[in-house]
Amino acid sequence: MKITSVNVRKVEKEESRMKGIASVLIDDCFAIHDIRIIEGDNGLFIAMPSRKTATGGYRDIAHPINPETRKMFEDAVLEAYKNAE
Repeated sequence: MKITSVNVRKVEKEESRMKGIASVLIDDCFAIHDIRIIEGDNGLFIAMPSRKTATGGYRDIAHPINPETRKMFEDAVLEAYKNAE
């Protein structure tokens, strides 16, 4: 699996911890949209797309299964965020 494209849109709200939204294209054939870039207490991290459940919690719609893949996504998205205008 290879991440072939990352598009980032920065969010310009001072009071918001959300700093941007990303879309990732995998192997030029599968897209994941609405990956949030969040400013946490220990720096930036990504939150995969999710939806609210009937019980009021949230559940990821699409997400990496193992730590290596999560790191690959996070590295690619945060690098694109740093380079975005």
